[in-house]
Amino acid sequence: MTTSLLICALLVASPIHASTSDELATTWRAVLESPGGELPFRLDFPVRGPEYTALVHNGDERVKVGEVKREGSTLTLRLDPYDSYLHLRLAPDGESMSGFWEKSLGGNRKSRLPAHALAGELDRFPLVRLDADQRRAIDGRWAVHFATDEEISIGHFQSFEDGRLHGTFETTLGDYRFLAGSFDGKRLRLSCFDGGHAFLFDASLDDEGRLDGGFWSRDSWHETWTAEKDDQARLPDSFELTSWNDAVLLDKLSFPDLTGKTRSLTDPAFAGEVRIITLFGSWCPNCNDEADFLAELQKSYGRRGLSILGLAFELDDDLARSKRQVESFTRRHSLRYPILIAGTSDKQQASRAMPLLDKVRAYPTTIFLDRDAKVRAVHTGFSGPATGAAHERMKERYELLIQQLLEQRDGQ
Repeated sequence: MTTSLLICALLVASPIHASTSDELATTWRAVLESPGGELPFRLDFPVRGPEYTALVHNGDERVKVGEVKREGSTLTLRLDPYDSYLHLRLAPDGESMSGFWEKSLGGNRKSRLPAHALAGELDRFPLVRLDADQRRAIDGRWAVHFATDEEISIGHFQSFEDGRLHGTFETTLGDYRFLAGSFDGKRLRLSCFDGGHAFLFDASLDDEGRLDGGFWSRDSWHETWTAEKDDQARLPDSFELTSWNDAVLLDKLSFPDLTGKTRSLTDPAFAGEVRIITLFGSWCPNCNDEADFLAELQKSYGRRGLSILGLAFELDDDLARSKRQVESFTRRHSLRYPILIAGTSDKQQASRAMPLLDKVRAYPTTIFLDRDAKVRAVHTGFSGPATGAAHERMKERYELLIQQLLEQRDGQ
C-alpha cells in the first residue's frame, strides 16, 4: 500500500480520539511530502473554535482558507476556489498533525501528497546568517532557463540577514506567485502552497555565480533549471503575444451563463463604452490575482462605462461542477460582472472555442474592446503581486488603456 493510501485508510478507519486539550495552537510549520523533499509552509489558526479560521503564509502573502471544519481530532481545510482540501489529524498531545492534501484535477483525476505539521513558529527551512557578499550573490534579477521552456523566465530574489529568501519567477504567461525559503550562501530552497499551487525549488550556486537546480510541482511534475544573474533580462511584451482574428465576428460566439441560459457575446447586457473580456479558470492562481484587479477596475471605471465579461474555461466538461467552481471564484473575489462557461481548460479546445484569437496561450488572456466591439488590445497572462514592479507596471498599462478608450469615446 502506498504512503498516501495508508494515510487515507488511517483517517477513515481509525477511531477519532479528542486531543488532551481542545485548544489548537495558533501557528504551525506545515509540510507536504513532495517527490523533491519537504515542501513547507506556515499555517495559522487566528480564530480557534467553535468557528475556526485559517491562513496560509507564503512570504508576504496570506491566503485565507475558505472553510475549516473540526470533528474531534480531525481537521478539514477547504482551499477555495481550487477544489482543494487539507485533511489533518491532531495528535493526542496537540503538538503535531498528520494527514494529506488532495486537489481535484477534473473528472476522476486527483493530485495527492502526504502532509504533516508541528506546532510553533518554526523556520520554513534551516536558516544560516548571511554576510553582505552572500546577499549580493543572490539578490536581484536572474535570467532563468527551465528545461521544458524555450523562452527565458525572470527570477527575482531578495535575501535577509537571517538567511530567509523571498522570490518568484516571472514568465511570458504569468508568474510562480509568492515563494519563500532560505539561502545559506550556496543552496537556495523556495516553496509555495496556496491550495492551487504546491511548488518546490532547490538549487545550488556554483563558483561562477550560476544556479543549477530542480523544480517540483504537486505530485507529478519535475524539471531542471539553470540561471545566471542578468539585470538586463527582459520578457516579450505581453500585449504583443496574441493577435485578434478580424474575420470572426463577436456575435458568432455564444456560451451558457451560470443559470444555463445561452448568451451571445454581443448580448446588450454586456455592452459598454469600453469592454473587457477575460478568458480565465477558477483553478488558475494567476486568474485569481487578475480577478482582484478587475474587481478594482470595475469599481473605478464602471460608472464611466467599463463593462467586464468573464469566460470560464474549467478543468472538465461537467457543467454542474464548473458552475460550483465559478460561483466559489465569484464569491471569493466579490465579483459583480457576469461570467459564462466557455469550455474546458485544454488550450487546443479553448482555441477552437475562441476563434476570435489566433491561439489561446495562457490563462488569463484579456481582450480590450471599444463600444463598437472593435478590439484595441489583447494581453496574454498576468503578472501577479509577487512580481512587485512588474505587477505595478502592468496595472498602470491596463488603466492607461482603459482611460484612453474612455476619453476617445467621451470626445466623440
